[in-house]
Amino acid sequence: MPVVKAPAKAKKVTKKVVATVDGEVVEAPKKTKRKAKYIVLYSPFLMRDTKHELIGEPLETDNGRQQWARCSVSHHSQLINLDALAASAEKKVTEIKLAREDSKEYSPKSEYKVGDVIYHKTWDDVGIVRAKEVMSNGRASLLVHFEKNKEKRLVENFK
Repeated sequence: MPVVKAPAKAKKVTKKVVATVDGEVVEAPKKTKRKAKYIVLYSPFLMRDTKHELIGEPLETDNGRQQWARCSVSHHSQLINLDALAASAEKKVTEIKLAREDSKEYSPKSEYKVGDVIYHKTWDDVGIVRAKEVMSNGRASLLVHFEKNKEKRLVENFK
C-alpha cells in the first residue's frame, strides 16, 4: 500500500495592495491585524474596569490611532486612543518591586502614611498604602495594594 503524505501548508505571503489611481500605480501597506478583539478598559458609565470589544478598524488621526470600543456589560461605546493605551501598558510593566527589607511590619495599633510599604505577617505579603479613609464608625482605615492579595482594607490606629 503506498504511503500518502498530507499536503504541505501554504506559506502566507504578505503583499502590498496595489491600486491604480489616475493611471499611476499606488502601493498601499497591507492592513495590520489587531492582537486581540477584547481589552479591559475603565467604563465611565459603570465606574469600574470591564471587558470591551473593539469595533471596526482603527482610525488614523492627529491624536494617534483611535478605535471604538463597546462595553460587554453595559453596551456603551467609547472612542479610545490605541497609542495612549500602548504607552500606559508599558508604564504598568515597569512597576516597582516591593522589597521585604524596606517595609514596616503591619500592626493595627500603628499609624501609616500614603506611600508607606508594609509587610503583613499573617498573609506573608508586602504592599503599599494607596489611600487613607475614615470608616462610618469614625475609625481610620488603609487601602493597601498587596503583591499577592491585590487590594485590601486594613484598620490603623486601633486602640
